Amino acid sequence: MANTNIDWNNIGFGYIPTDYNVRCYYRDGKWGEIEVSSSDSINIHMAATALHYGQEIFEGLKAFRGKDGKVRVFRLEANAARIRQSAEGIKMAPVPEDLFRKMVIKAVQLNERFIPPYGSGASLYIRPLEIGLSANIGVKPAQEYLFMIMVTPVGPYFKGGFSTTDVCIMREFDRVAPKGTGRWKVGGNYAASLAAGQKANELGYSAVLYLDPKEKQYIDECGPANFFGIKDGKYITPASDSILPSVTNNSLMQIARDLGIEVECRPVHVDEIATLDEAAECGTAAVASPIGNIVDLDLDKKYVISKDGKPGPVTTKLYNALRAIQLGEAEDKHGWNTIIEL
Repeated sequence: MANTNIDWNNIGFGYIPTDYNVRCYYRDGKWGEIEVSSSDSINIHMAATALHYGQEIFEGLKAFRGKDGKVRVFRLEANAARIRQSAEGIKMAPVPEDLFRKMVIKAVQLNERFIPPYGSGASLYIRPLEIGLSANIGVKPAQEYLFMIMVTPVGPYFKGGFSTTDVCIMREFDRVAPKGTGRWKVGGNYAASLAAGQKANELGYSAVLYLDPKEKQYIDECGPANFFGIKDGKYITPASDSILPSVTNNSLMQIARDLGIEVECRPVHVDEIATLDEAAECGTAAVASPIGNIVDLDLDKKYVISKDGKPGPVTTKLYNALRAIQLGEAEDKHGWNTIIEL
């Protein structure tokens, strides 16, 4: 078994070995039984469609140990629905939502000792993954698939925690193609972002704010996360067929409505950045990461979002409200949490 001699207050966002993962195979037109494995390796044919033609999809969600000692998985059903949509999008065998649920719960239960304590700021990251296994040299969908769930304890995605970072716009890079795979969580979208992300990091920015791949006029996504801004008291987030529908963004929009904040999901022109009072990137890993400045490298233009270098009041309020629900500190009136029996 893996060692749990972990400094919970100082772990980063990386892979730490745990005791078990859970797996299920799709063969002969049906899903099999749930299997438990202590191996961190998988046996895959060298001609598997996952390796040659990108039949690979994944999800990311978290389990939290709450103030009351209970363990909660946040938005399990939403992630189950999204991975099904991803599967349908690239012609993979969809994982039934009940199977997804059972496997997530089992993976968390089996690795209970790796769930960080309440108050540490850490969580148990849950990574569901589906890959095509069939040996196909021709370009066609696999007939066999592996769905598995691994977990690992993680700290904050950004080392600075909930603090502002700067992002940049680089028009030389596209994340996805119009009407392509951007709306699904496939590995290829992230592979396409690596060169831009590395260049941005080398220049001192935390992420790239991508513009739409067709016209380069509208805000798309912010690296591996969705983008939102606060303008005149409204929550504004881009709408596009190439943007991954973020579970976190969806949650923040609902919380905003609960707080009486008007929400607009619509195309956001790049020039509108100058009118934003606050901005942030949001996703499972970081929840909400406030943006201090946005620098358009092509136009040599800097948009100062945070005048004092601190997170804005609305972003802070939304972040704290979402975290409170995840940790059992606030009422879960939308039924987002799945409580795990341990």
